[in-house]
Amino acid sequence: MSAVASRTPLERLFAPTSVAVVGASSSADKAGHQAVLALASFGGDVFPVNPRGGEIAGRRAFPSLRALGRPVDLVLLAVPASACVEAVREAVDCGCGGGLILGGGFAESGPAGIALQAELHALCDQSGFRVLGPNTAGFVNKEVSLTASFLPAADRIPSGSVAVVAQSAGINLTVSFLLEKVGSGVSMAVGLGNAMNVDAADVLEFVATRPATKSIALHLEGVVEGRRLYETLRRVTRTKPVVVLTVGKSDVGEFAQSHTGNLIGSYALRTSALRQAGAVVVSSTEELVAAAALMSQHRLPPRLRAGIGIMTAQAGPGLLMLDQLRSHGVSVPSLAPRTLELIRAELPPTTYLQNPVDTGRPGPSFPRVLSLLADDPEISAVCAYALHEPAALRPEEVLPAVASRLTKPLLFGTAGPRAETNETIAELRRRGLYVAESPEQLARAALVLAEDAASQARLLRDDPRPALDADVHLPREHDEHSVKQLLEALGVPSPRRLVCSSHLEAREALARLTKPVVAKILAQEVGHKTELGGVQLDIADEQALARALAKLDAIPLTSERRYLIEEMAPPGLELILGGKRDASFGPTLMVGLGGILAEALRDTATRLAPVSLAEASDMLDELRAAALLAGFRNGPALDRRALAEAIVSLGNFLVRHPEVTELEINPLRVYPRGVLALDALLR
Repeated sequence: MSAVASRTPLERLFAPTSVAVVGASSSADKAGHQAVLALASFGGDVFPVNPRGGEIAGRRAFPSLRALGRPVDLVLLAVPASACVEAVREAVDCGCGGGLILGGGFAESGPAGIALQAELHALCDQSGFRVLGPNTAGFVNKEVSLTASFLPAADRIPSGSVAVVAQSAGINLTVSFLLEKVGSGVSMAVGLGNAMNVDAADVLEFVATRPATKSIALHLEGVVEGRRLYETLRRVTRTKPVVVLTVGKSDVGEFAQSHTGNLIGSYALRTSALRQAGAVVVSSTEELVAAAALMSQHRLPPRLRAGIGIMTAQAGPGLLMLDQLRSHGVSVPSLAPRTLELIRAELPPTTYLQNPVDTGRPGPSFPRVLSLLADDPEISAVCAYALHEPAALRPEEVLPAVASRLTKPLLFGTAGPRAETNETIAELRRRGLYVAESPEQLARAALVLAEDAASQARLLRDDPRPALDADVHLPREHDEHSVKQLLEALGVPSPRRLVCSSHLEAREALARLTKPVVAKILAQEVGHKTELGGVQLDIADEQALARALAKLDAIPLTSERRYLIEEMAPPGLELILGGKRDASFGPTLMVGLGGILAEALRDTATRLAPVSLAEASDMLDELRAAALLAGFRNGPALDRRALAEAIVSLGNFLVRHPEVTELEINPLRVYPRGVLALDALLR
């Protein structure tokens, strides 16, 4: 097998041994000229391609790819959009590895561009040729000293261990240069552009295999194949930490007919899926850079509640860090008696010795106390903060030695006059320490480590394979009664009820059921009955039933008019449980505070289906209403197990039945023992 044949198309594209620049130009202001210049440090073969031949940037130019007489790994296309299809076809015919389209004029530009991109996409699909872009500024691979871009600054991106994958070229370069500011750098920096047939999932799979990459910074704008990205992230995050910045917080998606669709929302779904897959989600480029730089140096072992030790030379910063971590649910545990005894021997009696440990001032005992704090069995990582006081502590002389002896991450924060602290911070970063410049930054770093450790623990814990029940089938009718029968087959009970086609049958049902009852309009065309007056409560006798039926008869229908007479359920906590098939992410689940206030309060948790029982329980913990499940104000504890089982069952059903677009229970009433579905909707 030849060397070329043994390498995958993505390896040839992103780690080439040879590069051709189609559209190379001798004009310095052209992208084709800048692309050739950017390849100056590349150790492989570089071939400018221009119909006129000659010499470009000191290199012999060839009139075509065919004229090279050999296939190249990477073809950079710096030609107009209209010429790209033929250029790619020539690259395919010549056996080239992959392409990079540096220019725009495709799907982002209007109908003509959409058609052109579709033609290009079809060619790539037929041939198996992989193309990055179009509409991208390219990529950088520091492992092979390759700058495949027309932007002059791209070749000055510093080398490091963070892989940057961004849909936007501007964000790609912004994050790459910000990494230099925090003393880090990139292993690869890839701008996806239109991501026609090389998308984020492809690049994640590739960079995760590169030894030089220790962490991945991912920027997303829109997600077309969300389920594929999710599955890729679940694999990648097991070996490489991934930090994600995704835009669109203000977008709640198109209003759906059900509460479920509206409550899930596109941004909430995307971020929940990313976290469920093991990624750490942040909300700014600064946070993306800080977290990716940190995780290129440190990663905690999987642990649901990693313990953070705080040591501070000033009480105020320590209190800020403690407050920020605990407000995000991060454990700042009490120290073991033996740890306290040893620390007490090192510090004055006036200092606060619990976690946080306040040393008073950063004196000679600072490094010893750090080591003792890190040795505590409940501590997973240590945050140390001290204002810049070189007369009392020179961090650059002390902390690297301490960090080298520890088996746990040491994160340091400091502040002081810029002229004095710049040198100290730069030296500490050069020596491999993570340094923050405020207490909040330091706490955020610890939070990132704890979030990642918890995510990895959940991935190892969960095995959300759907049960393979073959007995549960879709009902022919999708009215409330039929859907409740379906739910009962799934293990979610509902109140006793009778379907009636006339007032006489309704009176007979009233006599047979335990009173009071509720009377409902029963029609598939009526989704949310309450808003139309289609639910009449507290019916205890025939007179009340007659008044209720009259109100139901006033609702206009195009289908047969029927009534559902149902026993009223006892009071309980009302939740909403819904599932929706998203166009990008597939089957999704949502649970939240329900009833008529569901959309007003928007207290929800979201996951992709299927979920395990433990993951369903995690969803309940995320709710602001979680305290109500535990027995609020001397009330009884409610049946979390039955509720979690209902979530799992609904998720499994959605996975097994791709023809279902939505299934919603609202409200799902929860009791100390069991749950009841009071209303249900299926589409």
